[in-house]
Amino acid sequence: METNNKPDKYGLLSDPIPDALRRLAVPMVFGMIAILMFNLVDTFFISLLGTNALAAVSFTFPVTFGLNCITMGMSVGISTSIGRLLGSGDTKSAARLTTHGLLLAVILMVLGSTVGWLTINPLFSLMGASADLLSIIHDYMAVWYIAIPLLVIPMTGNSAIRATGDAKSPAKIMIMAGLINGVLDPLLIFGYGPFPELGVKGAAISSGISWAVALTASLYLLHRREKLLTTPVFLKLKSDWQQILHIGAPAGLSNALNPFSSALLMSLLAAQGTASVAAFGAAMRIESILVIGMMALGSALMPFMAQNLGANKPERAFEALFSAMHFAILFQLLIFIAMVPLSVPLASLFSSDATVQHQLWHYLLVVPASYGLQAVCMLLISALNALHKTVNALIWNLLRLFGFLLPTAWVGSLYYGTEGLFIGISIANVIGGICAYLYARRLRKTILSSIVTPPKI
Repeated sequence: METNNKPDKYGLLSDPIPDALRRLAVPMVFGMIAILMFNLVDTFFISLLGTNALAAVSFTFPVTFGLNCITMGMSVGISTSIGRLLGSGDTKSAARLTTHGLLLAVILMVLGSTVGWLTINPLFSLMGASADLLSIIHDYMAVWYIAIPLLVIPMTGNSAIRATGDAKSPAKIMIMAGLINGVLDPLLIFGYGPFPELGVKGAAISSGISWAVALTASLYLLHRREKLLTTPVFLKLKSDWQQILHIGAPAGLSNALNPFSSALLMSLLAAQGTASVAAFGAAMRIESILVIGMMALGSALMPFMAQNLGANKPERAFEALFSAMHFAILFQLLIFIAMVPLSVPLASLFSSDATVQHQLWHYLLVVPASYGLQAVCMLLISALNALHKTVNALIWNLLRLFGFLLPTAWVGSLYYGTEGLFIGISIANVIGGICAYLYARRLRKTILSSIVTPPKI
């Protein structure tokens, strides 16, 4: 086993837990904002082409997200495995697994995008796209499918870099990619100056170019600075791929559950009327900002726990988990308090319709009160991934969405309409968070006791 030339390079094994988590989480917030802005910029410029263009690209969101779930799953599998190896000091195996993981992610994405490219028209016809939208969808997706493998390496590669404890570099890479996309979008969509006017195809090309730049930066850091790329070892390829898929497949499926449950919530709201759907859509945009800190904290917790578990420091790993949970409850409580006076002006900002305003105001008063306990459940899922208990993490996400969220939202809508549905969402978050916290306490006791007092043979 090769020892690390710079043990604990980023302080995940020795620095005070709040400091280490903060150094990981804060850059991730900016990286996530960059990704959000990336999508918003694309949507904004495409919307200027007209309703048909915006509707056509909107049809592509479920498909693009579905393929990206492959990358998300591989990122979790690679990150937690590398974190364990780096924590134990085995940098040689970490480099081998990173290389094999990137190779696997690219192969899976190329296969997925090839199938997608060959089935553009029948797939989107099946989804209900009209003939006048199909040509626009084809222009966009034909390029997107070719370009998407370029995104795999920066996404999975950045996860590998974060597993070392460095969250700043991946955030800088995503911000740089977002800026490049923002500059190229209007040039290639509308054909300013010497650039051709390509419409929605220009948006896809802009994304591809920005992904290519991010790919180059990510590979440079992985190879030159972190020394996490090496020549593939074909004898180890199968076992490494099995390990990554064992962790990554449930994680990818777990990510796919979130938009599916949102679609089911939308169907419940559609029965309440268009205003309810509009209010919920606006609420989701606001919520994506309000919970971004907790999403970053969950992403930070995973490499922190993985390294400490690899270094045989489970007590420190669980201390970080409960510190993060306690912080999340307090932080989101403060966010809720701030939302009380802001709820009315925010509701007015997102709609001029009185019914939509009232329902959005109600959501912003009721649901953010439960964000802290929602974050507890999210943090537990991150911890289970770090513990390589990804099936448990998948079960918990299934329980959160289909055991708590959808049933309580449905019951609430039956008795109190849209407002009752929002109350149901809040109640589900509270129940899920309490159950997750109690489960985490039991999990800590079980794992630590098994280490202190190993079972007799």
